[in-house]
Amino acid sequence: MEPVFALLHVIIAIINFSKSNGTACTLQGESVYPQLSKDGDIILGGIFSFHSSWEIIDSSYMVKPSPLKCTNLDVRALQFSQSLIFAIEEINNSSSLLPGVSLGYKIYDTCTLKAVGVQVAMALVNGNDKSVSDEPCTKPTQVQAIIGESYSSVSMAVAMSIGPLNIPLISQSATCECLSDKKKYPSFLRTVPSDYHQSRALAEMVRHFGWTWVGAIRRDDDYGNSGMAAFTEAAEQLDICLEYSLPFFRTYSQEKVLRIIQQIKSSTSRVIVGFVDPSDLEILLNIFFEHKITGYQWVGTEDWMLNPVLATKDKYNILQGAIGLAVPKAKVTGLKDFILDLNRMKPASSAIVTKFWEAMFNCKYKVQNDSEDVPVCTGEEKLSQMDNTFTDMSLMPYFNNVYKGVYAIAHTLHDLLGCKETCPTKKQPDPFTFLEQLKMVHFKTKEGEEVYFDKNGDSAAKYEVINWQTSKDHKYEFVTVGLYDSNFHFNSQLTINVSSVVWAQNKNKVPISVCSENCLPGTRKAVQKGKPVCCFDCIPCAEGEISNVTDSIKCDPCHQDSWSNLQRDECIQKDTEYLSYGETIGILLTVVSIVGAFMTLLILAIFFKYKNTPIVRAHNSELSFLLLFSLTLCFLCSLTFIGRPSEWSCMLRHTAFGITFVLCISCVLGKTIVVLMAFRATLPDRNVMKWFGPPQQRLSVLAFTLIQVTICVLWLTISPPFPFKNLKVYKEKIILECHLGSSIGFWAVLGYIGLLASLCFVLAFLARKLPDNFNEAKFITFSMLIFCAVWITFIPAYVSSPGKLTVAVEIFAILASSFGLLFCIFLPKCYIIILKPEKNTKKQLMGKMANE
Repeated sequence: MEPVFALLHVIIAIINFSKSNGTACTLQGESVYPQLSKDGDIILGGIFSFHSSWEIIDSSYMVKPSPLKCTNLDVRALQFSQSLIFAIEEINNSSSLLPGVSLGYKIYDTCTLKAVGVQVAMALVNGNDKSVSDEPCTKPTQVQAIIGESYSSVSMAVAMSIGPLNIPLISQSATCECLSDKKKYPSFLRTVPSDYHQSRALAEMVRHFGWTWVGAIRRDDDYGNSGMAAFTEAAEQLDICLEYSLPFFRTYSQEKVLRIIQQIKSSTSRVIVGFVDPSDLEILLNIFFEHKITGYQWVGTEDWMLNPVLATKDKYNILQGAIGLAVPKAKVTGLKDFILDLNRMKPASSAIVTKFWEAMFNCKYKVQNDSEDVPVCTGEEKLSQMDNTFTDMSLMPYFNNVYKGVYAIAHTLHDLLGCKETCPTKKQPDPFTFLEQLKMVHFKTKEGEEVYFDKNGDSAAKYEVINWQTSKDHKYEFVTVGLYDSNFHFNSQLTINVSSVVWAQNKNKVPISVCSENCLPGTRKAVQKGKPVCCFDCIPCAEGEISNVTDSIKCDPCHQDSWSNLQRDECIQKDTEYLSYGETIGILLTVVSIVGAFMTLLILAIFFKYKNTPIVRAHNSELSFLLLFSLTLCFLCSLTFIGRPSEWSCMLRHTAFGITFVLCISCVLGKTIVVLMAFRATLPDRNVMKWFGPPQQRLSVLAFTLIQVTICVLWLTISPPFPFKNLKVYKEKIILECHLGSSIGFWAVLGYIGLLASLCFVLAFLARKLPDNFNEAKFITFSMLIFCAVWITFIPAYVSSPGKLTVAVEIFAILASSFGLLFCIFLPKCYIIILKPEKNTKKQLMGKMANE
C-alpha cells in the first residue's frame, strides 16, 4: 500500500500544480505538522516513527484519499525525541558551545512509511505555510539538519530527496550499507556503524564458533537484502556456506510463510542468522512455535539483540541462547532522568505526548461518558514508579547516538559561525558549506567519547557481543560476552569469552553446524559435486603426501629425503638402506670373503712349504704364487662393497676389483700359454720356451694388468664413482649406493676382464688333452668355464636387482668366480701334496707322461 499512497500524493501534487498560475510560490499537497516543536535561531529537524503501522486507505482511485491514520504507538520514538530535546537544551544552556545562539526543533512522525518520510522531510525544508506568495521559491530551508530516521528504508527515501539540497540527515540506527554510497546519498551521515562492518563482524563470529553451514532469514527490504548480501560476501571469504537465505516481511501471505517454514524444517544447519527487525521477529516467534521449530542457535544483528520488548514476547524461548552484536553500552549524564521526567513536557498540551501518557498510565484526559470505567489522567503520574518499556533504558546506546548527532551539528555551527565568547552572527550557514564542514567534524563528548565521520559518513565500527541468557527468575538478561573493534588488527578485532556463553536450550557446549565433519590431519577435502564448498568428502592423502592441519584442501608432498607415516599427518625421515656388516646377508658375505681369503693363504702356505716338490715346480711356481696372491686380494676386495658408501670406498671397490681380477686372469693366462708352448712345439730341435720364459711371463702379466690400470685411471679421472642416494627404487626408503659415474668406464673394466677370461678359456680348451699329471689345462678350462658362466649370469642379475641386492649380486659374482679359480686350479694339487705325497715325484709325473 505504501507505493500506492505515494503515487496518489504525486498525482494530487501534479493536479494542484496544473491549477496554479505557475508564477506564484505555493505549498503543494496536504500540510503536515510536527509532533513536537520549539522555536530557535536555528532549527533542527527530527523524524522518528511514533507509530509502527497504519490503517489501509481507500485505493479505488475514485475519491481523494483521506489523511493517513497511523496506529500502534512506539515509545522508542518518544525516547529518541527526548534525547534530541535533551541535547538541544544542554547546548542552549552551555556558555562554551554556540553562546548567544538558540537551537530549536521540529519533530515529525514518519509512521515507518517512505512516502511519509519524504513528505515530512519536505515540510522541514519548505515549512507548512499554505499562503500564496509572489516571492521567489528559492528561499533558505527551514532547518539546518535533520536527525533520524531509525529505519534504513525510510532513511534512504529521505536522504535521496534532500541530498540535492545538501541538507544533512544524521541517523542514529539506520545501518544499511547502501547508505554509504555518497553518489546516491551525498548528505547522509550516521552515528551508528554501517552493516558493512556488522556483516563482517557477524561472519567472523560465526567462523569463530566453527559454524560453516548456516541458514539465514532476512527482512525483504533494502536493510535486510543489502545486509545479507554483505554477510554472504564476507562469509564466502571465511569459507562459510549458507544453506538457505530466506526473505521475510510481515505482509507475506500464508503460502509464502509455509514455504519458508518447510525449507527450514528440511535443512540440516542448526544456526540461523537473522537480518530482521524486532517487528518481523515477533511474528516469526509465533510461527516457529506453531510449527515446532525450536532448538536453533540464533545469531542476531544490532537491530534486535538489545530489544527488551522482543525478549518479553519470546514466551516459548525460541531465542534462548541467541548471540549477536549490539552498539556498545553508553552513558550520558542526566539523559535517563530527563527522559523519565515526562511531566516536564506538560502532557495535556501536546497531542502525541497525551497519547503516550494515556497509553502508559491507562488513563484518559477526557472521559466522554460516565459509563467508561477508565481513570482520569491528572498529569502528575510518575514514570519513575512504573516498570514498562518506556522506563527501560537498554537502548541508551541509540539515545546516545541521537545525542552525538545533535552535538555534531552544534560543533559544526560553532566553527562556521566563528563563535568564541559569543557568536557574532545567528544567520544560518549555507547548506553546502555546512555539510562539508559537518563531514570533517571531530570532537569529544562530555563522557570522553570521540565523535567523527569517515569518508562515507559512517562512524567507527565498535560492537559488543551480546548473549541472551535467562536469569533465576526466568527473565531475559543481555550479557556482554565479547567485543568487536574494526580499528584493531584483523586477527584481534573479535574477542569472545566462550566460557560465559549460554547456548540454545541452555547447553554449555558450542552447537555444531557443519555440512560435513572436519577432515582430520592425514586427509584432504574433496568438494562434493553440485554442492557448496562446505559439503565435502575426506580423502586420505596418497603415499608420500601429508596434511597436518584440520580441513586441509590439499596434501603436501614430503621432501625427497622423507616419507609420510601411516597416519599421513607427518613426514618422517626415510630409512636408508645399504649392504651393511650388521645384517644377515652382509655377515654371510663377509664370512665367506674372509674364509676364501684364509683358504687362499693356507694354500699359499702349503705351496710355499712344498715349493721344491715336483708338482709345484712343474706348474710354474712363480705364477702360482702370484695367482694365489691375486686371489687373496679378490676375496678381500669384496669387503669394500659392504658398509655405508663413501667417496673413497666407491672409487676403491670397483677399481680394486677390476685390477685384482685382471691380475688373477693374467696369471691364469700366463700359465695356459706356458703349457701350450711346452707341448705344442712342432719342431723337435727348437727350444720354443726361450720365447716365453720367466721374464716374458712376468712382462705379459704386467702388460695385461697395466692396461686395466690405465682404464681405471681414466675412469677415475674423467667421471669417478661417487656415493649416491637412490630415491627411485623404493618410495619409502633411500638406497645408499655407489653411482658408477661413467657407465662406459665400468663396462670397459668388465669387458676387459671378460676378454682376458674368454682368451684364457679358448687357450685352455686347446690344451685340454695334454698329459693330466703334468699340466693343468683341464682344470683351467673348467675354472674359466665357471668364471665365464658366473659373469655372464651376473650381467642381467646386476641390472635387475633392486637396492642393496645389486651389491650382493656383485659380491657373489666376485666370490663365486674366485672360489672357482681357487678350487679348480689348486685343490687337485693340494690333494696330491697332502693326501697323495707318493704321486708328488718326478718319476711319477714323467711316468705318467710316458704312458701318455
